[in-house]
Amino acid sequence: MLRSLRFGVLAAALGFASAAQACTGIRLIAKDGSVVAARTLEYGFDLHSDVLVVPAGTVLTGTLPNGGKGIRYQTKYGFLGANANGLTAIVDGINDQGLYVGAFYFPGYASYPEATKNNAARAMAPHEYANWLLGNFANVEQVRANFNNVALVPVVIDAIGQPAPLHFVVHDRSGKSLVIEPLNKTLKIYDDPLGVITNSPTFDWHMTNLRNYLNLTATNVPPLGLGGITLAQLGHGSGLHGLPGDFTPPSRFVRAVVFTQSALPSATATQAVLRAFHILNNFDIPYGAVRDVENGHMHIESTVWTSASDLKNLRWYFKTYNDQSIRRVDLATALAAAHGRIRLIKMDSAQPIDDVSTHFER
Repeated sequence: MLRSLRFGVLAAALGFASAAQACTGIRLIAKDGSVVAARTLEYGFDLHSDVLVVPAGTVLTGTLPNGGKGIRYQTKYGFLGANANGLTAIVDGINDQGLYVGAFYFPGYASYPEATKNNAARAMAPHEYANWLLGNFANVEQVRANFNNVALVPVVIDAIGQPAPLHFVVHDRSGKSLVIEPLNKTLKIYDDPLGVITNSPTFDWHMTNLRNYLNLTATNVPPLGLGGITLAQLGHGSGLHGLPGDFTPPSRFVRAVVFTQSALPSATATQAVLRAFHILNNFDIPYGAVRDVENGHMHIESTVWTSASDLKNLRWYFKTYNDQSIRRVDLATALAAAHGRIRLIKMDSAQPIDDVSTHFER
């Protein structure tokens, strides 16, 4: 049995030659109207993420494939969130207007136009797009009106040896959400009424795939009379029998919809943040459970970090693989302390383990 399992895991790894980065994004809305956007980030190696703090008024420049400079703009709004590989680029973050942007891997589908003389002045690397959105727009409707005013061109990231294949989810403090995907060398936009995103294939495919799971319900299946006897379920959770449990993007999309739609609304943003972390625990990839073999080398994918963004109170929360303690960055406090400069806050830390052996109740 174990030998068969090992062979199956290896065969599966060989079947998707480039690691399928398994990020999952969700949205929760509390009873008081607070909106919380949360996600996991998975990868085949440590991205060495830190919290990047970018004040309003910062001048940012897009990058071209030849190393030249593309679009140049000054940010209207301050923002912060996680970067990756030391880049001055947000992977997941919020701005001071309550806009959230998350970048998610989109392998096999992301398609970017070449940089030309005609588009160079409005061009940037795909991994710089979240910066532009957060720095310039206050809500989803502004993003909708302007999302394709720039060109995402194929700038290679040295750490991965290719342009980052990305698509993006955007939420605002009103609860509106949309997804932006680079398809056929242009940007396509979708409304995201459920606030969920994973990875490939395209967002509209995932929404259509939900029709295969209309039978799922959080309510237990009632007993069934059959041949003069009554058959009852063996335990709680029978309404979700058939819920896909693997780590592929289609299965995670379905699970994320089920868990967010069945979650009872939290009273406040803080409670919603904690509930979002609980939901995303269901998507946490243990080290060794997902593997890829490429050129004789094994790459092991795991959950590098998990974040939650409170779009009402403008707070960004996170925990990492090495430290499951939830930490918080208050946007206003961080921007004030940055004194107009781009700053970094370290994310990586060691997990504290408290000894409570003698913490007796009085």
